[in-house]
Amino acid sequence: MNISGIIAEYNPFHSGHARQIAETRRLLGEDAAVVCAMSGNWVQRADCAIADKWTRAAVALKGGADLVLELPTPWAISSAEHFARGAVEVLSAAGVVSHLSFGSESGSLDELRAAAVCLDSQAYPSALRRALDQGLPFPAARQEAVRALIGPAADVLSAPNNNLAVEYLRALPGSMEAVAIPRTGAGHDQAPAAGFASASWLRGRLRAGYPDAAAPYLTGPWTWETADLVRCERAILARLRSMTLEQAEALPDSGDGLAARLLAAGKAATTLEEVYALAKTRRYTHARVRRLVLWAFLGLTAADRPEHVPYLRVLGFNDRGRAVLREMWKHARLPILTKPAHVRTLSPAARRLFELEDRCTDLYGLCLPTAAPGGREWTTNPAILPVK
Repeated sequence: MNISGIIAEYNPFHSGHARQIAETRRLLGEDAAVVCAMSGNWVQRADCAIADKWTRAAVALKGGADLVLELPTPWAISSAEHFARGAVEVLSAAGVVSHLSFGSESGSLDELRAAAVCLDSQAYPSALRRALDQGLPFPAARQEAVRALIGPAADVLSAPNNNLAVEYLRALPGSMEAVAIPRTGAGHDQAPAAGFASASWLRGRLRAGYPDAAAPYLTGPWTWETADLVRCERAILARLRSMTLEQAEALPDSGDGLAARLLAAGKAATTLEEVYALAKTRRYTHARVRRLVLWAFLGLTAADRPEHVPYLRVLGFNDRGRAVLREMWKHARLPILTKPAHVRTLSPAARRLFELEDRCTDLYGLCLPTAAPGGREWTTNPAILPVK
């Protein structure tokens, strides 16, 4: 049986995600199992997920996935490179995943691999430095450096999902094959097109209270409360205003004077959007600032992201996923957590990461319309569904 991995946030799960799973099975065989490495309650664009991770895992199972593993928060809210490396590591450590399926605007493995090889070449660091010295922001400097080395093939880096695909390929072990699925319909952050909507457009409709507008592009009715980071806005501002410079400098990607700039923005701003606007510059991208603010709110530092993922947390599975789990018990290279009680068997370092995740989930509960009590990490078991 082929077992394909998919890296996702499912924020929320929509018809485009269901199409990717179906297309993966069309290419690998209808009996192929699909294992997802999914972000937990916090996501890569430095935001709370619109629904909690167990709810999103259950929706993914109904949409065609078989097993959902968690990408821990320190990787889920990191830059594309660390996000990709953590997620690929989760799937690789399962010991049973034969393929990695991902969507991209290009859909061409040759183009994506050319960019990935260039980024890992000896010539790339100096080319990047020359581009940064021109005053370009990092994403533009990265693309310009690759263009200087391989020419127009660098254009694949101008699209967000291509960028992630390139990072997946850089992290991919030799034991896994890549499957590139071309994206169709609405592009990243765009309005619906050709029967598909982007996740950001759907989040906007759901958070604004218009589930009927989102319904044609979801795989089922939206019946959950929607989480929104704005509900924690004053708590985040309080955190920024009470941090010391030393604490801010311990955040990841806070060098080059950004830590001091972030604290100054926190004191001057009265909203999160003002913080982002005041701290952002041509050099410090909006995305980098947002991630820094979220790391500060969650109380995380660069040291809280270990070199490697220390365990595999199961968020949900169906009957076919249960069969995959049986194989994982034989072949996985990391401890598998199928219930909170298993945490007590972890090493001290791995348990520290779980306790950190517990804190992040407790803070996530404050993003809901009705604040959720703490402690859910210790009381919530995986979602279990029958196979479709």
